[in-house]
Amino acid sequence: MGETRVDLLHLLEDLRDAYPGSLEETIVSEIVANSLDSHAATVVFTTDPGERTLRVVDDGSGMTRSELRRYHDLAASGKTRGRGIGFAGVGIKLGLLACDEVLTETRRGKAHVATTWRLASRHRAPWSWLPPLGLVAERGTAVRLTLSNGLSPLLDPTFLRTVLRTHFAPLLDAAFRPILAAPYPRGVSFVVQGVPLEAEPSSGERASVAVRLARRRNPSGIGFLERNAEPLPEQRRGLAVSTFGKVIKRGWDWVGLSPAHPERIGGLVEIPAVAASLSLNKGDFLRTGPRGASFLAHRKAVQEAVSAQFAAWGEARDAREARRPRTGRIERALRTVLADLAQEFPLLTALVDWRRGGQGRLRLAGHVAGAAIAGSVVVPVAAVAEHEAVPSPPSSAPPEPELAPSSPAAALPPATAGPRRPVHSGLTIRFGHRPDDAELGRLEDSTVWVNEAHPAFRRAAALRAEDYHVALTVALTLAPLTVEPGAERRFVTTFLARWGDAAERRGPRSRRAR
Repeated sequence: MGETRVDLLHLLEDLRDAYPGSLEETIVSEIVANSLDSHAATVVFTTDPGERTLRVVDDGSGMTRSELRRYHDLAASGKTRGRGIGFAGVGIKLGLLACDEVLTETRRGKAHVATTWRLASRHRAPWSWLPPLGLVAERGTAVRLTLSNGLSPLLDPTFLRTVLRTHFAPLLDAAFRPILAAPYPRGVSFVVQGVPLEAEPSSGERASVAVRLARRRNPSGIGFLERNAEPLPEQRRGLAVSTFGKVIKRGWDWVGLSPAHPERIGGLVEIPAVAASLSLNKGDFLRTGPRGASFLAHRKAVQEAVSAQFAAWGEARDAREARRPRTGRIERALRTVLADLAQEFPLLTALVDWRRGGQGRLRLAGHVAGAAIAGSVVVPVAAVAEHEAVPSPPSSAPPEPELAPSSPAAALPPATAGPRRPVHSGLTIRFGHRPDDAELGRLEDSTVWVNEAHPAFRRAAALRAEDYHVALTVALTLAPLTVEPGAERRFVTTFLARWGDAAERRGPRSRRAR
């Protein structure tokens, strides 16, 4: 009889790569998440560079002996999604990649037990019971990491403070106590090397934000927007969203809004209900299914609240700054183009999902021909500056931009034969104001964000050629997905030519509708 073996090292490395931050940052965040889920009120960090150890002790509910035994199993967790931050059963297990030993001591009632754990080989991570060392006083859990590298950032108190302020800012801000009192009735405080951690001081103007879903009396989330006379540090720009005190995302892209001066405005909203929509790595939210629908509903409420404050501050985007094209008309033309190109570029057939009845969508997340499609693709601009100097009218074929050839990959089978059906592309177009970004735009999730602050967009607006600029941005965004050698240049040229034909065909209909 055979036996299934697991390459633990490879598995842990893959899990590490799925998290948005560094390994050390992830380890700190996961330890704190476990403490918060156990209703801890105090989490104490102590480093000893001489011994290469980091000790984290909380006063939470602790674990029983059977719970500590399951703690060592990958993907094993007794937590329920939506009732806290941790639910994937990964957590501290990533610490095996950076440590010679992970010692865990926990105490609940009469149960006071401890274990030691290490990664002995690619396939073995043995753990054993040992007598408690007395790291926990009355109740709670202590984790002591013996780092493999004596220069690890985990031994630096400044690094620990930065990670805690970045990822758990709502727990340090008194403004969030009303909404966090339910999950953390005793409050939460952090102590690093014997010094209590405090929130970063704010010198700008603050405005409260309440996130309200329709027909609900009490807000689902609260937060603030802050406006400074001078540009904010990069880590404080944009709106952050947190759940149960853990910051998940920051920026303007996720909320789909941008103020007139994005470099001077930041903020934070805490929405406990979106914890049920968290992805496994807690770096983003689901956008499909019932959980995704919950997040999208809360995001819409955030948009309404933030837009009202932008208007009050005079930070709403001025339509006169750049004449935006009507994206609906462009998106309709793009549906036809993508359906055509799926026949000519076989690699795109994996992106277009044909369904019975003529419905379909463009899948922009996943894997194509063994190459991962990133959730955020940046559009290069160096190769198109000269190309956009004098935009061609939509009906004429544009000159070919100089694009670097892509890496080779195996081609997919040709497109399925049969009658042509209309396809609905999940691709949407939005505009963002990013004056410090040198790129034309970027692909995030299923949205192409066009940078309306880029000089090329302003030049196109002055020439009344914004439609062509948007089409070019979309073409350059999707070009990396056609990973055949030399296909990117041909794809962009063909895309723009087909788009010009589609826009020309739809032009009279659009004018009659108006």
